[in-house]
Amino acid sequence: MIAKIGRSANLYGALAYNQLKVENENGQILFANKMIETASGHYSVAQLAQSFAPYLIANRNTEKHTLHISLNPDPNDKVSDDKFREMAEQYMREMGYGEQPFVVFKHTDIDRSHIHIVSVCVDEQGKKISDKFEKMRSMNVCRELEKKHGLIPATDKEHRQNDKVFRPVNYKAGDVKSQIASVVRHLPNYYKFQTLGEYNALLSLFNITTEKVEDELQGQLRQGLLYIPLNGKGERAGHPFKASLFGKDAGLPALELHFAKCKTDLKDSPTKQTLQSAVTIALKSTTDELGFKKQLAEQGINVVVRRNDTGRIYGITFIDHNSKAVWNGSRLATELSANTFNDYWNNNIKPDIIEPVALHPKLSTSNDADLPAEEPHHLFDFLTTDKHEDGLIEALGGLLPEAQGDDYEEQDFVNKMKKKRKRQRGQK
Repeated sequence: MIAKIGRSANLYGALAYNQLKVENENGQILFANKMIETASGHYSVAQLAQSFAPYLIANRNTEKHTLHISLNPDPNDKVSDDKFREMAEQYMREMGYGEQPFVVFKHTDIDRSHIHIVSVCVDEQGKKISDKFEKMRSMNVCRELEKKHGLIPATDKEHRQNDKVFRPVNYKAGDVKSQIASVVRHLPNYYKFQTLGEYNALLSLFNITTEKVEDELQGQLRQGLLYIPLNGKGERAGHPFKASLFGKDAGLPALELHFAKCKTDLKDSPTKQTLQSAVTIALKSTTDELGFKKQLAEQGINVVVRRNDTGRIYGITFIDHNSKAVWNGSRLATELSANTFNDYWNNNIKPDIIEPVALHPKLSTSNDADLPAEEPHHLFDFLTTDKHEDGLIEALGGLLPEAQGDDYEEQDFVNKMKKKRKRQRGQK
């Protein structure tokens, strides 16, 4: 079993991500420790967050106060809900969080059975709970749980293999061919995408792009692919490699079969609505591209925007690392096409989009009258007042692959410096 520990300053984002699974019937709350109960047994995000509010108010100076942990048994392990509850309790207790409020979610939208735990790492006095030797302690607890519950052990070799798959190409490090191979040989085993454009959007996170090429042999037209390394700015950074160098799975025929299979698999996928909901909320609650990308990145979603030479947005793609699926905007929903984002970000024409029904808060029953109805925007403002969020994987913490794109704070800093230099040149 592998445990992944994420830390962020965004409690609402972590709770909303998991609760949205519950609302869309792709997850359930398995266990709640020291949480305020509701008479109905059902929760809104605001009701869940209420249990953590005293801890955040008491928080002294811990910037990343929210814990978002996933416990991931081997895909071949069969773990009952009771075992998951017992494992979550023991893990949190031995990691020093047994007396903290925490809620355990089970995700059921993918074949691999796993749980997510959301908590805070400051105690009732606002003092940070020690995280010294956290990774080592976490690994030791996982080994104990594997032995106790008869789970398949996670070996160091498996960790190294996963690290190799999810790492962006660094053309300066040399051996670019091997770096590209470690991505393109395995990526279709993890992610679903339906077109070459969606595949390229995913590859861009790993500093790779691919191009279709045609040639003629004995009067017959042949098509193939070239894989090209990119630098951090998305520019070509080396010579192209033929797909045949990376095996049949990296070639066009195999990918076209993958496209067709994914089209069938994703046709009625419940994760589509979850992603559509997240994108719609981000679009309605942000005013610019940077804020939009940051909010979605906090939920484990990357955004790839394509522009022409004049700056017009002609393509937008969403990469959901939670469901491991890639969606072009217009395929996700007509109102989420590139034109919508171009009108908003380039022409300041705010879209008039209605949030999907699943996102509207459920009405509280009379028995829950003492608890607040869900007020996501106000609560979000309250819980994310810290101005120093990292932005990229705040809500999911370290639960995503290494290859997840930009550092948004750094990009924001670069943009500010560019504006400063322009002002200085204008004053000369």
